[in-house]
Amino acid sequence: MCDTIVVVTPHGVGFAKNSDRAANEAQVLDWQPAREHPPRSVVRCTWLTIPQVRRTHAVLLSRPFWQWGAEMAANEHGVVIGNEAVFTRQAVPAIGLTGMDLLRLAVERADSAERAVAVILELCAAHGQGGGCDHEQVGFNYFSSFLVADRRRAFVVETAGSEHAVQEIAGARTISNGLSIPDFAQSRCDPVKTWAAQCRDRRQLTQKRAESVRGIGDLFQLLRLHGPERNGTAAPVSYRALNGAMGGPCMHAGGLAAAAQTVASWACWLTPGGDTHFVTGTAAPCTGLFKPVAITAPVSAQLLGHVPTDRADDSSLFWRHERLHRLVLRAEPELRPLFSAERDAVEARWLQSPPNPDSAFAQGNDLLRQWTQRVREQLPARSRQPWYVQRYWQKRDQWAGLAPGVIRSLRRARPSEP
Repeated sequence: MCDTIVVVTPHGVGFAKNSDRAANEAQVLDWQPAREHPPRSVVRCTWLTIPQVRRTHAVLLSRPFWQWGAEMAANEHGVVIGNEAVFTRQAVPAIGLTGMDLLRLAVERADSAERAVAVILELCAAHGQGGGCDHEQVGFNYFSSFLVADRRRAFVVETAGSEHAVQEIAGARTISNGLSIPDFAQSRCDPVKTWAAQCRDRRQLTQKRAESVRGIGDLFQLLRLHGPERNGTAAPVSYRALNGAMGGPCMHAGGLAAAAQTVASWACWLTPGGDTHFVTGTAAPCTGLFKPVAITAPVSAQLLGHVPTDRADDSSLFWRHERLHRLVLRAEPELRPLFSAERDAVEARWLQSPPNPDSAFAQGNDLLRQWTQRVREQLPARSRQPWYVQRYWQKRDQWAGLAPGVIRSLRRARPSEP
């Protein structure tokens, strides 16, 4: 489950996305340089091998650690894309390109939003969508929709089997986990899964807020929403037994029937004079810090730590932040204010005078240590979460090795290709 936002203005294009996936499915910041490829080269995507092109662009990917494809990405030409799972009445093939593969292939091959749309549709026609898309549930697969933007234009692309629809965007536009181009959606949407994903509630919320976005800082706050404001105050995390906290773009897992957690966030502003990108590199933007990044200059590996997996470690940024995030969830209204004002002030300074990415990530690491210690000192004896949410997180902590119990690695081998 995800939410993606774009705002097209005369002076530039704003883009933001939360990637919502399994709670232990760490997401990787992955810088890939521009490359020249020999004739007749091939590229191994998540489940399928396809012909490679002669040249691929420099890209920054935010991708699930076990997938080749990405949930969100940008390239050196100012093209950015976010994808969403959409639930349709068409059966999804067992083998094909995932929506994440299509996204990565498009940013690697296209130098404009219009060309990226064409790449996605050409690849869908040539190879089809398919294959498992989920880390915990092997049989969970879906078709995808995309928000594709560059420094001047943006498009919605929606797919259902071999069919598609494209809509150019004027002003603000958001997508979630449901088809949204009216004529295309009417006969293709799976109403039950779309309802369970609570995507219409989230899209109504994000669309309203996107229409008032004036800069990248507004996108940070939009991605942190847990639901509609109450009397001018940001809503706290609110759970439902069916699907956990899916009422806002900052999603928290814990439902009995459906569960998804925001595991990475990205916000950027694209202009002909230059692009500005901020990422968390961590789960839960309500507890995370947006840090500046460059597309062609990787952050020091020492600052990011080890490449994370679904097993907790003491090195990677993702899992170091998870210790803070999972502590805060025990009593979110009491614990998050212990550091959120300081976090917001740091981001405001960086927006006014951006530091170089290494400096920002180094400062972020220091703050993370301080905030985690601060929260530990104020941690209540008992969790305030509903019982079903506590049970959900107890299992994931055990699977990741954060708590006593059976450590469970869910990464699976790729199937044989046809």
